[in-house]
Amino acid sequence: MSAPSRFDRGHTDDLMTFLSASPTPYHAVANAAERLEKAGFRQVAETDAWDGTSGGRYVLRGGAIIAWYVPEGAAAHTPFRIVGAHTDSPNLRVKPRPDTGAHGWRQVAVEIYGGPLMNSWLDRDLGLAGRLSLRDGSTRLVNVDRPLLRVPQLAIHMDRNVTADGLKLDKQRHLQPVWGLGDTVRDGDLIAFLEDEAGLARGEVTGWDLMTHSVEPPAYLGRDRELVAGPRMDNLLSVHAGTAALASVAASGADLPHIPVLAAFDHEETGSQSDTGADGPLLGTVLERSVFARGGSYEDRARAFAGTVCLSSDTGHAVHPNYAERHDPTHHPRVNGGPILKVNVNNRYATDGSGRSVFAAACEKADIPFQTFVSNNSMPCGTTIGPITAARHGISTVDIGVAILSMHSARELCGADDPHLLANALVAFLQP
Repeated sequence: MSAPSRFDRGHTDDLMTFLSASPTPYHAVANAAERLEKAGFRQVAETDAWDGTSGGRYVLRGGAIIAWYVPEGAAAHTPFRIVGAHTDSPNLRVKPRPDTGAHGWRQVAVEIYGGPLMNSWLDRDLGLAGRLSLRDGSTRLVNVDRPLLRVPQLAIHMDRNVTADGLKLDKQRHLQPVWGLGDTVRDGDLIAFLEDEAGLARGEVTGWDLMTHSVEPPAYLGRDRELVAGPRMDNLLSVHAGTAALASVAASGADLPHIPVLAAFDHEETGSQSDTGADGPLLGTVLERSVFARGGSYEDRARAFAGTVCLSSDTGHAVHPNYAERHDPTHHPRVNGGPILKVNVNNRYATDGSGRSVFAAACEKADIPFQTFVSNNSMPCGTTIGPITAARHGISTVDIGVAILSMHSARELCGADDPHLLANALVAFLQP
């Protein structure tokens, strides 16, 4: 068997490129698909009949991608090894009637998506990107990646108590960005502008899924450049690592006892309940169709699922130097300390003892350290797609990730070595 590929800081450089090119879930899956295409994968349509031949395939649906690699001679009951992740991040998203304004300012009406650190979106140069739905039924991606919008904060002279009392933001009144000047609000201005940006004729766009993003590029940070600051690390860091790991394993020529899979879903930040979310049928349908395309029966499907393991990879909390008391006193994950194993006995994470053994074996094989995260008992614990995947599909699932600071900020912070350490662990997991 070939040794796992070894990713290094070059992987982190590539992550920053991926983050910049992926301002929305739709761009993220398009970029992941492009990378998989270069590794020999091919797209299959859900409306077509599938064949059971070996090789790499992927399905795109909105902001989600499921990709898998069938080794030569794989049986119908061959189990899967899945890396799960999500493509969405908290942000400000454009409303159905976007054109608004007051007092000589032209503004864009936005809605709050997920749970962003809202103050991090203030006084920041924002671009606009997303998916345009056209009159002929097709879609077009658009990305205005330059300073276009800004949510201006109220000056301290008009909010004298902000330092003592803390910033208080009303989600409806205080987060509508400005994008120009004018006394007249004209319905259709924003979409007409985006039609011009995308090279489309006026009136061609009949629907849209648009969101803001910080246009400041990712960058190394610190005296020794040991940190990375950038947007959407939660959770494109895992999508990028999973894509790289799957492509590496597919190219290795190894005699794989499992079928490696990447499952990157949309809408995790809002509960995963959509046709592209982890709580929808997409993953189960794709895995079942893969079994049946190889001539399998329901019995083969049950056998395959029973032997399947999923690593749900999402960012977690590094110990914060200014708020260490908010963490569990005996669990202080550090940046550049290796990926984290997430544990919660109330099943907010799906990890149990046997799952820990699976992840420990992968890290040992990859020769990398790992850490454990558990929440402070006095604070509520977040959750991931892990428990959803385990419960919906009856699949053994382990929650892991990379420890970061400033989670859900417009600009997050991680260690420069952790992305490639995670990718190495994923390769070892997918190629046991």
